[in-house]
Amino acid sequence: MSRRTSPSGRRRGSAPAAAALCPCGRGEPYDACCGRFLGGEAAAPTAEALMRSRYTAFVRLDEPYLLRTWHPRTRPARLDLDPGMRWTGLEILGTTDGSAFHGIGTVTFRASFRGGSLHERSRFERVDGAWVYVDGEFLD
Repeated sequence: MSRRTSPSGRRRGSAPAAAALCPCGRGEPYDACCGRFLGGEAAAPTAEALMRSRYTAFVRLDEPYLLRTWHPRTRPARLDLDPGMRWTGLEILGTTDGSAFHGIGTVTFRASFRGGSLHERSRFERVDGAWVYVDGEFLD
């Protein structure tokens, strides 16, 4: 019985498939990183973790998660996500507050997409103990 090989010459099934890395840029497998937040198994412990998970939700077109993690005061009724948008990376440029010891925080970031980038300072607050996105200020 012969084994099939891939174009690279490796035998198919000879090594376990690597877990997909999370789009947020932390270098961890999706399930161990933002996947647990998007899946509802845990709440993001910091404003930065929420920012990273929301970026991942944009990549995955997860409108329910984005709306669920948006402050009720500023949340839109719905989102019009573009399935053609290709997000290519997230760079956290700075944070203020936003830890387990704070009620507010900011995250300054650059989110790259095919053809450009978005530079923003986002504000976050805790509502009933959970971090939520309030609003953002475009910086470029």
